[in-house]
Amino acid sequence: MTEDHAATPAPARPSATVVLARSAQPEPQLFMVQRHGSTAFGESYAFPGGVLDEDDRAAHHFCRGIDAAGANRLLKLADNGLDYFSAALRELFEESGVLLARDADRGWAFARHPAQRAELRSHLLDNTLAWSTLLGEHGLHLACDTLHYIGHWETPLQLARRFSTRFFVAAMPVEQSAVHNAGELTDGRWLSASEALAMADSGAMKVPFPTRRNLRYIAAHTSLSELLAWARTRSSEGIERIRPETIEIDGERRVVLPGDPGYPDGDGA
Repeated sequence: MTEDHAATPAPARPSATVVLARSAQPEPQLFMVQRHGSTAFGESYAFPGGVLDEDDRAAHHFCRGIDAAGANRLLKLADNGLDYFSAALRELFEESGVLLARDADRGWAFARHPAQRAELRSHLLDNTLAWSTLLGEHGLHLACDTLHYIGHWETPLQLARRFSTRFFVAAMPVEQSAVHNAGELTDGRWLSASEALAMADSGAMKVPFPTRRNLRYIAAHTSLSELLAWARTRSSEGIERIRPETIEIDGERRVVLPGDPGYPDGDGA
């Protein structure tokens, strides 16, 4: 969170984030990226993700594993739920280089041609190639079935830059490597949830509040299979939007969540 405040609530920009996980001992590891100081959540470590754009909707045709109606039900939206799946996979590719898309043979895209995958990523990043064009020209389908919806967090009303973010968990393909892009990101590393929380608590790593909370949930699972099993069933429990707010209690500023004492009444923006 930042300290810049808006006089009236700014609209929350729709965004999507992917918790990319791989098997490790004694706990699964997660790929975390550090945002450049000039960006939202500057210098913080979080999961790959970003805001939705117009081309995410143009990529609906390439989504497999969930249809438009299913995505809308899952995310509790009237329409365009597939935008979030498309954006999540696009942002994951842009920020980590991991492409969760399958080719005509149902294998991972460019499994035998990692250099071509990296080249396409660079074109996507410099805006010389559109997401939907990349998928269409190479006969790819987005593996939306690899994304497991686990949370919906919204930025507090008083902040100037606000986001409405859907969190997904996905398993890292063994055939690919994760490497952060050197544009809006300054670092990328694999950490267990426990390691990331310890570094955040010690001050060695800045971690946004929603990311911390999700790390706590994930830290309860000691294997990748257990984590994925939890993620697959998480949405069946009913995922509601969580919007933290900062209030003052006995002269001390505290972050409160819906249901906590002192949480502001009313839905706001």
